[in-house]
Amino acid sequence: MNDQAQLAEHFDRSRGHLRGVAFRMLGSADEADDAVQETWLRACRADAGSVDNLTAWLTTITGRVCLDMLRSRSRRREDFADLTELDMLAPHDEAADPADEAVLADSVGLALLVVLDTLGPAERAAFVLHDLFAVPFDEIAVIVERSPAAAKKLASRARRRVHGTADMSSSDLARQRAVVDAFLAASRAGDLDALLAVLAPGVVRRADYAALRGQAKVPAEVQGARAVAEETRTNIRRARFAWPALVNGAVGAVIAPRGRLLLVLEIGIAGDRITSIEVIGDPARLKGIRLGLANVPSPAVATSSGPRQLSVQGA
Repeated sequence: MNDQAQLAEHFDRSRGHLRGVAFRMLGSADEADDAVQETWLRACRADAGSVDNLTAWLTTITGRVCLDMLRSRSRRREDFADLTELDMLAPHDEAADPADEAVLADSVGLALLVVLDTLGPAERAAFVLHDLFAVPFDEIAVIVERSPAAAKKLASRARRRVHGTADMSSSDLARQRAVVDAFLAASRAGDLDALLAVLAPGVVRRADYAALRGQAKVPAEVQGARAVAEETRTNIRRARFAWPALVNGAVGAVIAPRGRLLLVLEIGIAGDRITSIEVIGDPARLKGIRLGLANVPSPAVATSSGPRQLSVQGA
């Protein structure tokens, strides 16, 4: 078997890994496929015969391709005329195509994609390659065209932004996360009793104009557990795109179809009940929100000195 045939065989075996790298760096399944195709074209033009570790070499090429794409593409946002269009993105049956972008985003963690989108290209590349795929910093340095020390600083800075800073103790963070998880699970299921169990009797739901765009009959403010629960039951399909996240230091949620931030839910919690829900859709307000992953710290993560392999499912 010649070098080109060996390269083609190894590339086919590595395609899933390379697509995973590209998707986390780009946040788009279509762009990830384009990046993998470009990786193949670049690999074919290079001399692979002297490469000892083809997977690492192909990963490096993919990283370079994705970084070029991140640097050159305009900041695209999916603009919905109104929230009813969000319903069209959700499949109407349970048998979704595993290659569908929404399913792929779910498997990575919508909140992670949203937070990654707040990073600069070099920060995102350094974080994804090191923390998610354990690529050494000397290899990342070549991709981002920095020194290994600078690449390490990029990843460290990105890591702090991705994980965010909770304005509370670990125990309070865990309690808030449990409340938000219960609310989102009940929302997806349309379970009225479960919603009433997690909403305080006097809960208030407020939404800005952008969040209500196209919903003229929906009031800006709804009061009372039953009224909020009944309204929430009408948003089952939208709830599919909701994921817990740190919102300005407390646990809230982001609604992000295909990883593109559309709405932020700032959630007030007292004890084990939700007392307020602020739905934010105004682009100017969204830019001013501090977002991070709502992961509850564990001793294993806190004491680890090596690359932190994030549990992105449910992040």
